[in-house]
Amino acid sequence: MRALPITIAPSILSCDFARIGEEVRRAEDAGADWLHVDVMDGHFVPNLTIGPPVVAAIAKVARVPLDVHLMITDPWTYGPLFAKAGAHVLTFHVEVCPTPEKARELAAHFRAAGVKQVGISLNPDTPLERILPVLDAVDLVLVMSVFPGFGGQAFLPDVLAKTRALREHGYAGHVEMDGGLNADTIPRCAEAGCDAFVSGSALFGASDMRSTLARFRELARAAREKSTHGR
Repeated sequence: MRALPITIAPSILSCDFARIGEEVRRAEDAGADWLHVDVMDGHFVPNLTIGPPVVAAIAKVARVPLDVHLMITDPWTYGPLFAKAGAHVLTFHVEVCPTPEKARELAAHFRAAGVKQVGISLNPDTPLERILPVLDAVDLVLVMSVFPGFGGQAFLPDVLAKTRALREHGYAGHVEMDGGLNADTIPRCAEAGCDAFVSGSALFGASDMRSTLARFRELARAAREKSTHGR
């Protein structure tokens, strides 16, 4: 299996929203490959964040792809709006799909809206078996290493079994990890088969984002070279 490039996606949820354009530029200048955008509706998770107008404003100034993660109960209605706003990667949660057939229909719905890459996500307590029947319909699997909607949580190492299993099943698309990622946890994720890494406060809170991001990338590369799962 040919390895995908290491992708670092700073989460703008951790940026200074009073200076969001400058923060986008700071992340890009630091070497960000994607910008991760967390969308929460106050229903699927107990938090409320940004909507399509803000994503559209970010897309106007961003030079790298927007990786939009929909933590919402109704991606059918709102997914196309985020696609139109400028999402390059658009990810929905398998937990809102009662059957694999519905997940396939939703992925097709996103593609019809013009999304270049469709992702599917699962929470830490959701079995990997929920997404196995639809792997051929998505470009990315986002494995949550914390429960979405709550801040300050520790990385849950048990989810690494899911990323290993994805690669063992022959999945060749992006495997992305989100939650508690830093210099200690990123190598463990890369060794287990991840190629895309979402990091918020560890990057935006760093005194030197450029050097921190470069270190994350090098740690991921080195860990992957030692692993049979990431090759």
